[in-house]
Amino acid sequence: MKRKKGFSLIELLIVVAIILIIAAIAIPNLLRAKISADEASAVASIKAINTAELSYQTAYPTTGYAPNLSSLGGANPCNPSPASACLIDNTLAIGMKSGYNFAAVGGNPVNGVNTTYVAGAAPTSYNQSGVRQFCSSEDNVIRWDANTGKSTSPPSAAQCQGFTSLQ
Repeated sequence: MKRKKGFSLIELLIVVAIILIIAAIAIPNLLRAKISADEASAVASIKAINTAELSYQTAYPTTGYAPNLSSLGGANPCNPSPASACLIDNTLAIGMKSGYNFAAVGGNPVNGVNTTYVAGAAPTSYNQSGVRQFCSSEDNVIRWDANTGKSTSPPSAAQCQGFTSLQ
């Protein structure tokens, strides 16, 4: 009797089991890599906001730092003004980019001029788009927090001062 060529059911099941084991090992590493990429993008965005805030303060000295994040952006075609300075990408100015929520708020007004600001970032979905929170203020030091409270709201100025320096 001649044997037919091909794979038996047991051989196919073994191959499928091996593929599932490899996938179980690889997928968590892929998710961690995505979180790392989103967090790196959040830090870069905070740096961009810091630069934009300094430019805004120089361009509009009667306002000081921008009153909010949307004041730093502007839809195309953008005409610079205190309400839309065209200093950052409008995607970031809306407040959400690469799995993170962003906010920037001017504060401590003296004679109508904002003398401070805080820029913050928090993951849109904790443990899926990111874990840590990031922030910075007029001192341009980027800070981070482990976000044990699993917050998805950007940190306030008071919270930011208690964070660990990234640099």
